[in-house]
Amino acid sequence: MDARSVTGKVLALLDAFDREHPALSLSDLARRSGVSVPTAHRRLAELVAWGALERLPDGRYRVGLRLWELASLAPRGQRLREAALPFLEDLYVVTRENVQLAVREGTELVFVERIAGRFAVPVMTRVGSRFPLHAPGVGLVLLAHAPDDVRETVLDGPLPRYTEHTVTDPVRLRALLADVRRQGFAVSDRMVTHNALSVAAPVRDRAGEVLAALSLVVLADGAEVPALAAAVRTAARSVTRQLGGSSYDEVVVRFESTDPGPEGSSFTE
Repeated sequence: MDARSVTGKVLALLDAFDREHPALSLSDLARRSGVSVPTAHRRLAELVAWGALERLPDGRYRVGLRLWELASLAPRGQRLREAALPFLEDLYVVTRENVQLAVREGTELVFVERIAGRFAVPVMTRVGSRFPLHAPGVGLVLLAHAPDDVRETVLDGPLPRYTEHTVTDPVRLRALLADVRRQGFAVSDRMVTHNALSVAAPVRDRAGEVLAALSLVVLADGAEVPALAAAVRTAARSVTRQLGGSSYDEVVVRFESTDPGPEGSSFTE
């Protein structure tokens, strides 16, 4: 007997949808959620009536606009997107490349915004989709600045391999994350797809904590990383300031100019 509550069963039905399964039949939903067919049928009727799901002419179900409207109220995503969008658009106008914004959710990242043109390199991401932290540029930034327990959980694996360039060795990944913290940006060179390179930088809140990562994704061949990094870091700093925070570089400059520390030493991360 299924001991889950009604709410648990409803959430299991909603969780059955994913990028590879955007539309599902009653039997598929029951199987993927572990809910009996009669129970699934009742719960699905309620979800359709409320607008969380829509029923297609062929009888399958898909996510409804009511859920999208509700999700858009999430304060972290909404305020961040509103603050970041003008700078993402500026970065896209200058580069005509994929521009992405992501936040960390547990041991995964969630893309909250993406701008891409017709001629930009194809990517595996879409707004609202989740992805492991260890491969894309935005993920490397978020993982590098994640709490220690989160970082250790990810490093303990498993670390999925997407291409032969994906770093799946925990020792190498730990060193890569240290480089990200030290240099202020991350480079993911063909770690997700065979032809794409991404450069990402952190967006910080008022307390200086990293709350998001912003990236450009371009063709790996011929990519000029220094120029891309400069553009991405400038955009990320602008979003940080829009949110009322200070970039790490600004914190360092302020610290060094006001408090040189013992024997003239300066602050380093």
